[in-house]
Amino acid sequence: MVSDLAKTITQVSREKGVDPNILTGALEDAVRAAARKKFGPNYDLEVRFNEEIGEIEVFEFKEVVEKIENENFEISLDEALKLDPECEVGDSLGVKMDPVAFGRIAAQSAKQVIMQRFKEAERNVIFDSFKDRRGEIVNGIVQRFERGSIIVNLGRTEAELPAREQVSGESYTQGDRIRVYIIDVKQHGRGPQIILSRKHPNFVSALFENEVPEISEGIVKIMYVAREAGSRTKVAVSSTDPDVDPVGACVGMKGRRVQAVVQELRGERIDIVPWDPDPAKFICNALLPADITRLVINEEDNSVEVVVSDDQLSLAIGKRGQNVRLASKLTGWRLNVTSEAKYNKSLENDYDALLGIEGLDPELALRLCNMGFKSPADVARANIGDILAVEGMTEDKCALLIENALRCISAEKAGDNEIKQQVFSERGEFEEINKDSEDNNSDDGLSD
Repeated sequence: MVSDLAKTITQVSREKGVDPNILTGALEDAVRAAARKKFGPNYDLEVRFNEEIGEIEVFEFKEVVEKIENENFEISLDEALKLDPECEVGDSLGVKMDPVAFGRIAAQSAKQVIMQRFKEAERNVIFDSFKDRRGEIVNGIVQRFERGSIIVNLGRTEAELPAREQVSGESYTQGDRIRVYIIDVKQHGRGPQIILSRKHPNFVSALFENEVPEISEGIVKIMYVAREAGSRTKVAVSSTDPDVDPVGACVGMKGRRVQAVVQELRGERIDIVPWDPDPAKFICNALLPADITRLVINEEDNSVEVVVSDDQLSLAIGKRGQNVRLASKLTGWRLNVTSEAKYNKSLENDYDALLGIEGLDPELALRLCNMGFKSPADVARANIGDILAVEGMTEDKCALLIENALRCISAEKAGDNEIKQQVFSERGEFEEINKDSEDNNSDDGLSD
């Protein structure tokens, strides 16, 4: 027959999800602490839970001796034979003790030990159940508000939605149901600390994974997410199956899948674009719905000049620059958007500037412009290998071109100096200004 204690252990174990062995261990430690408090440390005691009868048993062990020298650890042979007729000198004899004899104070100490161990066990169980759930979406109920944070009841425990992880414009009242994203789980002395978010970009990814079976099956992959929470999000997707359109899979029939995500995000606009391994194509996709005329990629400083027709400029940039800003985050490139008219005007200026280099014909100047050289200074700073990429160039021609570019820069500086001399000589100030100019030129490292 199972005792009431055994039934209680089984019931608590099921309700709280705590291992029964942890509970029985806590009981043994509590009774051991109570015995120590009652009798002191100078006793050889053993405490164990008897599963057969469902009780905690306490035994005091003493060595059987002829002559007692320490009555706390020894028992005479005559007394021992009364308890066990078969014992001999040198045996260790265990005598069962009555836990009631421990007294009220000892029992109170035992209760405190049990409660402490039980809370620790419960905290560990909760931590173990959530530590591997980072990146998951959970449902909870708004419990209360603390210093800007929202405390969410997740059933077995509470979690925190900090102010920094809340979306501006979203408001909640006590008792509201809320879907949140677990971004971190930490173990603290007071229990596990679960940090939630509704602002994290991966919250959008997790929502799509719940709505799109192709994502959970691994056919469609979310490559990158760029988000300005509460306003707009761009999602780049790809497909491992050429027959599956990743964008179409995420949008769903009549837009139902993406609308479910939009509804959860309370109307946040979502752009789903196809990812492409070619940076140029990916950048064009990321700037949708704007049409791109030309891209000039500068890999050295990880920047791209994006040229669009004049009527597409505002669409490419977006309201307050949001479209180009999100596209930049999504692709990892620094994007500079300009109109065709402005770009062509800039090309003309660059072309005219390059023609100032001695011996540079118009056709080669145009080729240099198309390669990204915008001024004689760009040519002067270039390596021979950079200019060799231009069609029709040889090493000798490159070296001569760089040398002429340096002369062009020096001539421009000399011209500027002559203008300064003419202007300031009329005011009697040229000598002082000329001295400053010479000092500055000596720092430039470029001279005739």
